[in-house]
Amino acid sequence: MNFPSLSSNMNSEALSDRLRDYEYFLLTVIDVMISFLVVAPCTVASWRGLWEFLEHKPEYFPEWIFLFGASFFHFLFSLFRSELLDFSKNLQEKSKFWYSLFSRVYIYLFLICCIVQWRCIWRLLDSYFGVDDVTLIIYTVPSLIVLYSFRLFKNVLAPPYYIEMDYNVEDVFNFGTLWSYPASQNMFLYVMDSFFSVFVIGSLVVFVWRGMWGLVDIYLYKDDQPTSAAASLVVGYTLVFSTFLLQPLVKRIVSKISGFWRVFIVDVYLLFSLCGTVNVWRGIWVTLDCYFLTEHKVEGFWLSHIVCFLILVFINSSNSILVRGVYIDAEEDGGKCVDFPCYYLRLFFQSKRRKKMFDLQRKQDLSLTTRKSDDNHISCETLMSSQAQEPLMNHMYHHHKRASIIIAPPSPAVVPRESNTVV
Repeated sequence: MNFPSLSSNMNSEALSDRLRDYEYFLLTVIDVMISFLVVAPCTVASWRGLWEFLEHKPEYFPEWIFLFGASFFHFLFSLFRSELLDFSKNLQEKSKFWYSLFSRVYIYLFLICCIVQWRCIWRLLDSYFGVDDVTLIIYTVPSLIVLYSFRLFKNVLAPPYYIEMDYNVEDVFNFGTLWSYPASQNMFLYVMDSFFSVFVIGSLVVFVWRGMWGLVDIYLYKDDQPTSAAASLVVGYTLVFSTFLLQPLVKRIVSKISGFWRVFIVDVYLLFSLCGTVNVWRGIWVTLDCYFLTEHKVEGFWLSHIVCFLILVFINSSNSILVRGVYIDAEEDGGKCVDFPCYYLRLFFQSKRRKKMFDLQRKQDLSLTTRKSDDNHISCETLMSSQAQEPLMNHMYHHHKRASIIIAPPSPAVVPRESNTVV
């Protein structure tokens, strides 16, 4: 899913160096809890609202037609991401209000494409292959193998494993593709890169999620939905919490090794994270199915979809709701490849510190510029003064020279020597 790069959002080492250990630890815990208890539930509820509304009226939303339409718009968003990024940067410079409005509309339209695309693939799998455990394993395991072979396990994760903020233009409008071909070098390869990332890699991610979700449906209290939802929440949050606790150890291990074993350990760690993510999503989803406005389902669908999306907009995290982009496993240096970017308050504090340092640097530059200007002003005054005094000094010098010529006594007369020659 939309798994942002750490470097684009947060420099954890720089911030931890400036904060005390207990302060940084406290901010980390708060950020993780925000991801667990706010971002993830709102993301799931918003997805569920629109998804279940489409399920409520399936005759109006044929799978193949809507799959083509949603995938096509997703493909266009990928093709024109650079143009959208440039336009948004210019818009932000002119008006922050219009940029905020435009970026949220963009995120919401992209969200509709993601939900429709996922639902259509999901339903087509159920229609053509069935939902028994053997069938689920048959297409889930090969999909996992392909993702592992291409080092694309990271793309199956979702909140609560990351928080994506809205105010950074790069994070909102720019996202990776499999080969990252620039359009300026080869347009054909650029188009094929976007096509493969959207239609192939995106579909494989849905295959994995559908298979694992279906297996949990079958083996976790199949005939008791409330108990199944509660068990899924317990299993999911236990796995998610455990992977966060193991993160320092895994980071230390992968920072000391390289090659095959580094990728293998990272992918095993991400596989456990995927199990936690699927169970958390399923637990929240089924809990809402069991308890939230069961007598007024359509109203409940729209209420959860709209309100939860607005909550994410209000806390500046609506970008976390999107499914897009392709990211490579173990691509980052050191232990950053297993560092889940759940940064909220820490990012806020880093932004404040950067602003403070920028203001201080600007004051220092202004002071230095003023000092240089004063020095240049003094030098100019000295030069002008010396230039003004130069004619007077020359006049005094020439006057003194003439006076010395006039007043000087005459040279004594030369008296011829007496000759000793006798005539």
